[in-house]
This record gives sequence, structure tokens and C-alpha cells, in this order.
Amino acid sequence: MLRHRLVFLRHGETDWNAEGRLQGRQDIPLNAKGRHQAEKAGRTVARILGPAGLSAPNLQFLCSPMSRARETMEIARAAMKLPIQDYALDDRLVELTFGEWEGLTWPEVKARAPDAASWREGDKWRFTPPNGESYAMLAERLLPWIADLDREAVVVSHGGVARALMAILTGMPEQQAALADIWQGRVLVFLNGKMSWI
Repeated sequence: MLRHRLVFLRHGETDWNAEGRLQGRQDIPLNAKGRHQAEKAGRTVARILGPAGLSAPNLQFLCSPMSRARETMEIARAAMKLPIQDYALDDRLVELTFGEWEGLTWPEVKARAPDAASWREGDKWRFTPPNGESYAMLAERLLPWIADLDREAVVVSHGGVARALMAILTGMPEQQAALADIWQGRVLVFLNGKMSWI
């Protein structure tokens, strides 16, 4: 389905990530560790693509509109020695929403809604939190975005988006993708139906 290499960065750490809070659509900024991770990821992308790749006219930089993703992109671009604001935002790259659960830790969710938490643990891909979004819904949202990719791209987005892309682009079983670790500060490369962490 994907005809070109996709270089994916998850945004750097926020205080809510460090606390284990469900972030979703809450616009939480990077913390100091997250800014360091963004710089490290930018250096990794520069190494992967090399000077010729970074200056290629057909390379596009795309980003979720959320501030933690934008800050990651700008720090990463600075580390690549590129103009920091020369990238495009795409609303389709926004994180899935946890609805009424946003801001809670998983133990808090389990204490408040044990039946729903148990259902989610049994089918994380299809479960929809109250007023939220499932991974299955997120994957449907991403399909037109993937179809629109017509050249190599560097993308900064979110953990949920990375998990959905793993299922869509590599054929990883949905439940496995929903449980996959998505590291901050590392780079995930999708190409020819395969993926690799760098």
C-alpha cells in the first residue's frame, strides 16, 4: 500500500507520559527529557537520510497539529540543520482520543470503570473508551492519509498512530499492534511492508 519510505518519530516525553496518564487529545507540552529525545531522533533521521536525502526536493515533513508533536518536529529539524518551521500539519495525524478517560492513569481507570477496563484489556484494538476512539477507528482515519502519501516522508505523530500504522503497513496482527511498545527518542522506518526501529 505504501510506495515510499516513511520515517516516523513519536513525540518526545511529556510529564503525563512520565506519570502514565492517558494523554489523547490533551495538549501537553514536552518536558526536558522529551526535548532531548526529539533532538536525538532528529540526529538519527539525519544519519538515516544523509545530506542528499535531507535536501531532496521530494522529501516531505508532516506533523500532528498537537503542540508536543510540533515541538518535537521543530527540535528534530534543528538537529537536522533544517529551517525549523518548514513542515506541514495534518489533522489526520492527531492522537486517538481516550474521551472521558483522558488525564487518568490506567490504575485510576480500572478503579473507576473495572468492567470497561477489562473489556479494553481483552480487545484493545476495537474497544472505544466513553466518548473516545478505538484503534480500529484511528486506522480508518489514517487510510486516506496513507493513500495521499506520494513521496518519501518524515512524520512526527503519536503512539496510537504508530500502532495503527504497524497494522496497516506491515500486516502485524491488530491485537499485537495495539500492545506494541512505541519508543520516544527512536525512529521507526516503514518500507516495503516491513518496519525497523533505529
